[in-house]
Amino acid sequence: MRAVVEVNLKAIANNIALIKNATSAEILAVVKADAYGHGLIPIAKCAIQSGATWLGVALLEEAFTLRESGVTTPLIAWLTPPSADFKAAIDSNIDLSIPSLRHLELVVAAGKAVGKTPRVHIEVDTGMSRGGLLGEWQEFLIAIKGADVEVIGFWSHFARADEPDEIANEKQLQEFEAKLTELREQGINPKYVHFANSAAILTNQTSHNDIIRLGISMYGLSPDVKTLGSSESLNLEPAMTLKAEVHLVKRVPAGSPVGYGGTQKTSRDTKLAIITMGYSDGIPRNTTSAAGVFIAGAKAPIIGRVSMDQFVVDLGPDSDAKIGDIAEIFGPLGYSIDDWAQAAGTINYEMVTRIATRVPRIYA
Repeated sequence: MRAVVEVNLKAIANNIALIKNATSAEILAVVKADAYGHGLIPIAKCAIQSGATWLGVALLEEAFTLRESGVTTPLIAWLTPPSADFKAAIDSNIDLSIPSLRHLELVVAAGKAVGKTPRVHIEVDTGMSRGGLLGEWQEFLIAIKGADVEVIGFWSHFARADEPDEIANEKQLQEFEAKLTELREQGINPKYVHFANSAAILTNQTSHNDIIRLGISMYGLSPDVKTLGSSESLNLEPAMTLKAEVHLVKRVPAGSPVGYGGTQKTSRDTKLAIITMGYSDGIPRNTTSAAGVFIAGAKAPIIGRVSMDQFVVDLGPDSDAKIGDIAEIFGPLGYSIDDWAQAAGTINYEMVTRIATRVPRIYA
């Protein structure tokens, strides 16, 4: 197989168990973006079997796929532009996030059209200036009081939870509680209140409320290596391993330019291996030699620019690697996902979600 993503479902289950044992809140497993690149349906079903009682996605398309696969667990979709099929969502018992008056109007109308009361979660902007109600809040309080919806949840999102000592976190919590109080004063009492993402789950017990939204940590990755520590230090187990086949091994002399633009040259007589993945597979083009592969019992750093379908690594002159060998790009043996993220100037979230769907996922 040219390239493959191996997903360890036991790691997913262990990560959920670790979090579950440290909270009284229900766990909402965030499986948006094809479960952070790990595979939507297998991860959703694993999460449910491991104790998650809710699922969360960004897009309605993802929610529909889950329902079509037979998943009946409570499910919320929170990124639903006005063109979204709210009627089908309500018919499919999918909870909808309400971030504006316009969304409330559309969802109410869709509910009337299908003859069902929509289940909604009110989203408020508490300081991230992204999703959620802000300037419309007072007008919304009047509108929601008479709206034909069932208010299941009330929620917001932290902007800096991966910086536990940042004062903005406390300010967001205060704003959240103030808006929740105002909502309750209107006689609207959400069944579930939720705010905490992975970083807050790990660092801020007071933010757990009724539901915690478990995202990156469920996949065994740290929300921020610099501020919170590595996966290992957090007792999390990365679930994804990426491997690819060696297309070619060749000896080259010292001073040989490698790849487009000849941006790097070999510093010695050495062996190079061509790995059958590139930026069309999700390998960042700008990855430096701080990352590479584990092959023939050793690390081999990238040399030269990543190409569309392949990249080159420097094996060293004495490597036993050969054509057809399987190289671990990231995983437990050599380079970690965080190593790759740092070498590409990005974050682990992006590394796992960008691996293309043309790379098959297998599960163990």
